[in-house]
Amino acid sequence: MVDVDSFIEEAKAEISDELGDDTAIIALSGGVDSSTAAALAYEAVGEQLVPVYVDTGLMRKGETKEIREVFDYMESLRVIEAQDRFLDALAGVTDPEEKRKVIGEQFIREFETVANEVDADYLVQGTIYPDRIESEGNIKSHHNVGGLPEAVDFEGIIEPVRDLYKDEVRQVARELGLEEIVSERMPFPGPGLAVRIVGEVTREKVDVAREATAVVEDELEEYDPWQAFAAVLGLATGVKGDNRVHGHVVSVRSVESRDGMTARAQEIDWETLQRIQSRITGQLDNVSRVVYDVTHKPPATIEYE
Repeated sequence: MVDVDSFIEEAKAEISDELGDDTAIIALSGGVDSSTAAALAYEAVGEQLVPVYVDTGLMRKGETKEIREVFDYMESLRVIEAQDRFLDALAGVTDPEEKRKVIGEQFIREFETVANEVDADYLVQGTIYPDRIESEGNIKSHHNVGGLPEAVDFEGIIEPVRDLYKDEVRQVARELGLEEIVSERMPFPGPGLAVRIVGEVTREKVDVAREATAVVEDELEEYDPWQAFAAVLGLATGVKGDNRVHGHVVSVRSVESRDGMTARAQEIDWETLQRIQSRITGQLDNVSRVVYDVTHKPPATIEYE
């Protein structure tokens, strides 16, 4: 287990030494990894940093409003409205790895635009140890590891939490005084809801994944999962009222884990599962059925793509 106090001091010194007098932008998603990296960097070099939150259109419900409120103490915070650019870039893309690379490319281009405006030479990222292991082991590309385009217009990339596991990052976040809504939040993938949609990403599917995930997170809070969410798998026939419908299939996923490297599907009582399906199908007219994923990791991954 990491010595939190020593790690914080060493990480801040490393950031300060590497950055020198230059300016950096911080890739801030609101997840615990990037938030902890941002807090470390901000404490280390202050106004030399420009925190950048990119609203990709693939975020959780209420995410952008939450980011503005939690990080308003960072005066240079920039919120980039890039929903159309990301969704347009993903049009027609169905391969999971290609999706991640498209998203990684678009993220970097958004950051490069801001970097040019503020004359920043460095990019700070919240890459953690499992991200690097999974990318290097060809399990999947992470948008901030294996999904980076070949040409990145930065002098250097700084990854202050690159050697930590998720539970260690949470310890650091608590010590830095980050709010519980950040330090204790469930993991959320860098590519966002795109990896919870099997096949092509469309605005309709994103809306389904977002609303269904909000229901799942609400209903399963008492189970204290490592991660709980809803994914959109495809289409299936159903009946609503007197009408036959061809709607989306939503898969509910809830797992327990220590570090995300392995995970076990949680046992959820039948009444709760029925309440989840009732809320999702009741709120979303274009959903025809809801299923529960009982697969552990391995053989499955936690996310769907």
